[in-house]
Amino acid sequence: MPANQQGITPEAALKRHFGYDAFRPNQAEIVHAIMAGRDVLAVMPTGAGKSVCYQVPAVCLGGYALVVSPLISLMKDQVNSLEQAGIAAAFVNSSISPLAQRDTLKAVEAGLVRLLYIAPERLSRDDFRAFCAQCPPALVAIDEAHCISQWGQDFRPDYQHISSFVEELPTRPVVAAFTATATRQVRDDIRESLQLRDPLQITASFDRPNLHFSVKRPTGSSGPKSKDGMLRKIVEEHEGQVGIVYCMSRKAVEEVCDTLNSWGYSATRYHAGLGDRERRANQEAFVYDRAQIMVATNAFGMGIDKSNVNFIVHYNISLDLESYYQEAGRAGRDGEPADCILLYAPKDVRTAEFLINAGYGEQPGIDGPTRAELLKRAKRRLKMMTFYATTQDCLRKFILNYFDEEAPGYCGSCGNCETQFEERDVTVEAQKIISCVYRLQQRNRTVGKSTIVDILRGSKAQKMTLGGFDTLSTYGIMRDEGTRHIRFILDALVERGILAQVDIRDGQFQVVQATPQSAEFLRSHQRFSLKVPKENDLDRDRKRMREGRPGPVGTPRNRGYAESPANPELFRKLKELRADIAAEAGIPAYVVFSNHTLHDMCRRMPHDEAELLEVSGVGQVKADRYGADFLEVINAARE
Repeated sequence: MPANQQGITPEAALKRHFGYDAFRPNQAEIVHAIMAGRDVLAVMPTGAGKSVCYQVPAVCLGGYALVVSPLISLMKDQVNSLEQAGIAAAFVNSSISPLAQRDTLKAVEAGLVRLLYIAPERLSRDDFRAFCAQCPPALVAIDEAHCISQWGQDFRPDYQHISSFVEELPTRPVVAAFTATATRQVRDDIRESLQLRDPLQITASFDRPNLHFSVKRPTGSSGPKSKDGMLRKIVEEHEGQVGIVYCMSRKAVEEVCDTLNSWGYSATRYHAGLGDRERRANQEAFVYDRAQIMVATNAFGMGIDKSNVNFIVHYNISLDLESYYQEAGRAGRDGEPADCILLYAPKDVRTAEFLINAGYGEQPGIDGPTRAELLKRAKRRLKMMTFYATTQDCLRKFILNYFDEEAPGYCGSCGNCETQFEERDVTVEAQKIISCVYRLQQRNRTVGKSTIVDILRGSKAQKMTLGGFDTLSTYGIMRDEGTRHIRFILDALVERGILAQVDIRDGQFQVVQATPQSAEFLRSHQRFSLKVPKENDLDRDRKRMREGRPGPVGTPRNRGYAESPANPELFRKLKELRADIAAEAGIPAYVVFSNHTLHDMCRRMPHDEAELLEVSGVGQVKADRYGADFLEVINAARE
């Protein structure tokens, strides 16, 4: 591509400012489409480099790019990162004074700013619309574009001002929409709501090979197999590494954060119940590596570009796979190996149902039928999330299939694929469970999964006698089976459609009912089998993977660089230097150089600036700024 108005090609801008010799898959096509004046709709997973797709054109195009971003609290960090890369960027939001806002807009008008970040709410302000009418952007980039769709998991009405804002500009700019997770329906809604014109549509592979997915099922309220016991083991296995623990409620955030601190870990917290000042302080403590672990609700993370997160734990189930995958995707953004672990407890599903029902109450601008449809879809998404938590099949395949992407049945790098399963015939147990559901329906009764398990195990709880459940012929017929085992089979019967879980009382509760398949199952004496983990194989295989040895079957997972750097002592010294530079500049350490870049320095051991520029993630701007200091440490390690 010939040089443009700014005299630099996209490829040269990529190397100079970001330190990469070539674009990642899909990036070049998107960048060149924007440069050619074409609208874009790009769905790319977290860590795939969406921001580069509009930041590079912003450097190359004349004028400036207007970036619509949902979270004011993150704009300062985004602008800091760009400034460290030698790109003039600014933001206008309520966190700065009116005078500072006016000064920023004057700088934009004078051509001194290449990227201007705003929140969607600002698009409805007359003064800002008047400014853009006088000084229109060359590009409007919409981050987290799924927020415009009512059918998505994170609808924000203010996003719907974007299309009218664009149409009112004297010259229509290129419009580029980016999101990490969007089903086919949400993609269609984004395209139509933004009125994109003949857009280049890119749906990148959702696969993140460096992420390892697993689901653990805690049992009991204490001990090593409880949630806290499992969490403690996870953080011990990631000693000295950075992680995020997601919780469903503010109360859980407080409790888990206190627990981690009591164990001696440096943990902080983030949820909507904290004041703005504390949220910002806690976020900065995590971003700037003063706190090792962030414990948060889903209010934390959107737009966080912290590259050195090594593990994500979901202490509770997410409301949908879109949110889960986006949150899990905040690990391993530097390409290094990372673990994404869900601690699944069936009771969390009931809490999730309550939150969904509460979240779809009266909402301004949404009529009753639309609200009912939104609630229905939200529950359908939760159902799929529950299926993910209970499947014995490849977890990576489940996620990719959900986002309409084909995937092999075995990835070799998730908890299920690493586990050696054995096929177990549980036909008799399945028949007993189905019979229990039928006996209840004969009495015109329907109950939830937990009550069915209690009936089958012959629970002595008072509700058994008060409800007359202890007089059922199926009461206590599985008293020798564990609660977890019965629930495991019951979940599988629902997942395969032999039983159904349905909403009652306007979605306040869910009960289990028989289906036509239930009768056919009993009548035809069908065999029912499940894949069950062999005893101790999971722990043994996970140990193999941690030691870098492949498991007994299949392809070892793509671990990128080895988990230990080529020169551990040099890596430690480079991290110390990076921390000193970051502290002096008042920026996060990963903004200086990512761990991935430090690993590459240890591997290449550059002698001079020319060789340093061959390191992944080192561009001319950062080589000029930091190169001499890092080369001094590297050359000293050679002596």
